[in-house]
Amino acid sequence: MTRTIVHYPQDEMNSFLLPVTKGCSYNKCFFCTMYKDQIFEALPLRELELVLMGADRYTEKVFLTGGDPLALGYEELRKILGLVNKYIPFCARVACYASVTNLKKFSLDQLGILHDQGLRFLYIGFESGSDYALALMNKAHRKEEAIREARKLNKAGLGFNSIILTGLAGRGRSLESARETVEMLNSFSSQSIITMNLKIFQGSPLQKMALAGSFELADQAELLDELYYLVENLEVDKETIFDSSHPTNIFKIRGFLPQDRRKILNKLEARRKSI
Repeated sequence: MTRTIVHYPQDEMNSFLLPVTKGCSYNKCFFCTMYKDQIFEALPLRELELVLMGADRYTEKVFLTGGDPLALGYEELRKILGLVNKYIPFCARVACYASVTNLKKFSLDQLGILHDQGLRFLYIGFESGSDYALALMNKAHRKEEAIREARKLNKAGLGFNSIILTGLAGRGRSLESARETVEMLNSFSSQSIITMNLKIFQGSPLQKMALAGSFELADQAELLDELYYLVENLEVDKETIFDSSHPTNIFKIRGFLPQDRRKILNKLEARRKSI
């Protein structure tokens, strides 16, 4: 029997996990192996309903699992949210992973309706604002698309976290990537900005690139400089969480921008001097 690994964000560890898809609808990013051996498929609504029938009706948070449930489209998501509302009437928030590419399928009005039905939060892998880095890693979107879709979410009142991969452009290009990423992030409003360090995973296309000598990881000093540039130059229009506490990171801190900016920068400076 094959064991299915369920991926979900740290902030959703206490949420009710509702499986709606298996695998990733794109599954071609060169750095990712999360869904490497899974064929993308939607789980039948009846199967979802049976899971929900066993849920506590007073559950407050539900997380839809799968690489990108938005790939299911507007009508299917409305049906899923309808089932959540039926069996968990006190649920205050439904969340899921989302990609820029699949967000393009939804109009502003459709996103507003889904929000009103309970879809209140998304975790979006923007990864970088550098088109060079995005193309290098075979991401399906580019910076201007990311800005357009994020602004659409802001207009719809649908909150999201922006996930950024430091080091994505490779050795020698981190600051260039950071400048483009800051420009992107300053174009819209995120609830949190989550950074992770790029890692080379066994069996990934990125591993083949590294072994062939066509990609080299940024070193620790460069990664810290990239983080420093991000924190120093992010301009937020409301209190925004900056979170580098993910296990992949060499520097772990969580704070609020703009009020904790100087504290975070001081700690980054101290860490930079220590290496």
